[in-house]
This record gives sequence, structure tokens and C-alpha cells, in this order.
Amino acid sequence: MSGSRICGVHAVYEALASHQLPIERIHISREAHSTKLKEILDLARARGVPIRKEERVILDRLAEGAVHQGIIAVSAAFSYADFDVLFKVDKPLIVVLDGVEDPHNLGAVLRTSEACGASGVVVPERHSAPLSATVAKASAGAAAYVPVVRVKNLVNVIDEMKERGIWVVGVDPAGTRDWTDFDYKGPIALVLGGEHRGLRRLVREHCDVLVRLPMVGKIASLNISVAASVVLYEVLRQRRAR
Repeated sequence: MSGSRICGVHAVYEALASHQLPIERIHISREAHSTKLKEILDLARARGVPIRKEERVILDRLAEGAVHQGIIAVSAAFSYADFDVLFKVDKPLIVVLDGVEDPHNLGAVLRTSEACGASGVVVPERHSAPLSATVAKASAGAAAYVPVVRVKNLVNVIDEMKERGIWVVGVDPAGTRDWTDFDYKGPIALVLGGEHRGLRRLVREHCDVLVRLPMVGKIASLNISVAASVVLYEVLRQRRAR
């Protein structure tokens, strides 16, 4: 996405430190002073990224309502990764999102995915939030580290994952077992539905197994980013267990 803006101290720092995003320039408030901002400026100079000191009103306009904390990076593009990058580790942990359209939710899922060591996140071309400045901000910089793969057909991709030895686990209220009652130590793809409709029928039917998060209150479901966090940390717990 040409001209994407990354707002906030932490998000800008991670975008520069990762060397994975093509940063065109940095806009920083003339009044902004902190140790972290100095680290960011040192990184930018080391990468040859132009730095523009601006009045705060200019940053407010560039941020278009986002919280910028006195610094904005302009990225030439947020590029999607190739499918094969998901399989560069011995035991992949892949997060598949079936229709997450809220950029804040996508960013939050990327943040937890990175924290839990996921190989990458797969999203469909349609009915998915695009990679954007809002996603980068919500991910707290994780968008710079987690490969995001965009595909045309999730069902076909799920079948290809199976052929590559991935066990596909759908997270759905129709699951036959609780989320903790499954062995995640092998190669795994976790499939989670969107904000409004959950997993689509065909996607659900192509999963190897469905697990559920029990709900004992009056609310029928969790926010998608919360549900992803719960299951991802169970995967991490099992994989770290001795």
C-alpha cells in the first residue's frame, strides 16, 4: 500500500529495526524528546532514512486521527509474504484467519502470533482487513516480523497445508473437544473465523478437527483477537512443556 503511515514510538522503532519494511521517511515533532526517540533517529540515520522535524499540527494531519506520540514513519509498501515462507521451520505454527475485517483485530492477532512464535498468518484476498498503518499500530510493531500471506482460496490452501503434513485445527463453537484437549506439539494450522460469522461452512468442513472455547456466561463468543490469544498460548504452553 503506497504511502502507508506507521504511527507511534514502538511501532516505528520495530519497523526500522526489523529491516523488513521499506521506510521512505520519518516525521518527528520538534517538541519530541526521549531516549527511545533518540534510538529511533539513530536507526533511521544508519539506514539512510530521511528525517523531517515538523510542527505537531503537521503530524496530527498526517496521522489522520491515529495516536502518533510525536513520530510517524512513511512506508513505501506493506508487502505480503510468499506461501512457502510458512514452512521454513520444522514444526510450523500457522494462523489462518477466515474473514477478519477489523484492522485493530488483525493487528492484535499479529501481535500475539509474533509473541507465540507463529510461522505466519494467512488471510484471504476478500473479506480481510488490508495491511495498513492501523494494523501496524495495533500490532505494536509485530507486523514488521510476522509474515502475512494473502491467498485467493482458503479451502484450497488448507488442503495444500494438509498435503505438507500440517494438522489443521479449527476454533469453533461446534468443536467436539475443549481447546486444551488437543496435542499441538506437531505442525499446526489454527483456523479462526471473522468477527461476525465465525468459520464459514466449507472452511469448517475442511479442518481436521474442531476445538471450542467453553462459554459459561451470557455472552455467546469472544472477540477474535482474544480467542486467538487463548489458543495460541495453549500451543506455546504445550510446546514449552518438558
